[in-house]
Amino acid sequence: MKLAKLYKKLAEKKVQCLACSWYCRMAEGKSGICGTRINQKGKLYSLVYGRVIGLQLDPVEKKPLFHFLPGKYLLSFGTVGCNFNCRFCQNWTQSQGNKAQSVKRKAKNLIDYIENVSTKITPQEIVKLAVEEKAAGIAYTYNEPAIFIELAYDTAKLAKKKGLKNVFISNGFESAESFLYIKPYLDAINIDLKSFSNKFYTQICKAKIEPVKANIKKYFQAGISIEVTTLLIPGYNDSDKELQQTAKFLAGISKDIPWHISAFHPDYQMLDVPVTRREDLLRAYKIGKQAGLRYVYLGNIDDPEHSATNCPQCQTVLIDRANYQGVIKNLGHAGRCKKCGEKIYGVWQ
Repeated sequence: MKLAKLYKKLAEKKVQCLACSWYCRMAEGKSGICGTRINQKGKLYSLVYGRVIGLQLDPVEKKPLFHFLPGKYLLSFGTVGCNFNCRFCQNWTQSQGNKAQSVKRKAKNLIDYIENVSTKITPQEIVKLAVEEKAAGIAYTYNEPAIFIELAYDTAKLAKKKGLKNVFISNGFESAESFLYIKPYLDAINIDLKSFSNKFYTQICKAKIEPVKANIKKYFQAGISIEVTTLLIPGYNDSDKELQQTAKFLAGISKDIPWHISAFHPDYQMLDVPVTRREDLLRAYKIGKQAGLRYVYLGNIDDPEHSATNCPQCQTVLIDRANYQGVIKNLGHAGRCKKCGEKIYGVWQ
């Protein structure tokens, strides 16, 4: 447990968390929506600082990031907890397990739970491990990094000094304060745009869409390499109208933003929903291309053709991908197509 940086004190020993767009207000002894930040005697503490889950090397393509150091590996970690409660979450044991303790309103139960399921490690040790494993950088992933923003910040700052890249895999619900806090040290982000319907966000994710849309714009405008992922759930967010709205929104920010359209597989509270059909993924792919997006990809499906990066100008295959591994073929070090010289969006070295 460590004193949080992003919060402000309120009257009567209440506090307001500034880590994400919920801006939770907490009375003494209470935790926020994520179940990882708690008010103790009028001060906000992070219960997951130095308490991580899933510390391992992952290929950068698995995040997915297709326009960021293809073929490289990132030391990846997350914590328990999340500020969303998506009914389809594939990491639900990690992201939601602590909330049962939080609901009981017993701080000791919550603290003990987090201690029992987490690995104790310092930011210095994380960075040291990344260097030893010859990782290209560190990915803050598996759950929402905003809820462990102080741990992410301290780690990212040290990582930057060692020449490592820092990557967020996010639901895009960061607060304005956490955005400014992490921005100087963040190199790339993949944001889930789970739907283009606020009704979907409120009913299926227990969240709101507007902060997500705003943050996609902010990260792109800040010059942080950004990619966006939409999990295509049959009957929920896969209509032509909604896909067109999503594609138009992204293209309106920049046609260079890569859009990953991933196949849904039943999990958590949506076990009765079928797997996404291939033809629906291809339909979404075409909608993205028709909207003018230069880079559209299909995920969670074996489809080398629609996971390769092609030059948007001459259609030359620049990067082939299989089994979460990118192989550069016709992309120069400066990020230009070797055949026609077209500049390709991304970070390549």
